[in-house]
Amino acid sequence: MADAHVRISAAAKDRFAEIAAAEGVSLRAYLARLAETLLTPAERAERAEKASTALKKWNGYAPTAAQQQDLDGELDRRLAQVTGSTQHSLS
Repeated sequence: MADAHVRISAAAKDRFAEIAAAEGVSLRAYLARLAETLLTPAERAERAEKASTALKKWNGYAPTAAQQQDLDGELDRRLAQVTGSTQHSLS
């Protein structure tokens, strides 16, 4: 496998290295494992669609886009209230 070089800040590299060391793996192994476990936006959308379809099939729940936006807004509001954050929007 060919190596790739990625430019990141020294602080980010040091943080990744510290996490990797704490898990008993090399930085290279840690980053390879991390890349294998993260989903691309397309993969996340596909999983969300499958979950939505399964939920609708299971109990008939199928919110409209407007309802989903309202629910997301309510979740953002509650998270901000708990964390004391002024930033909103998970979407």
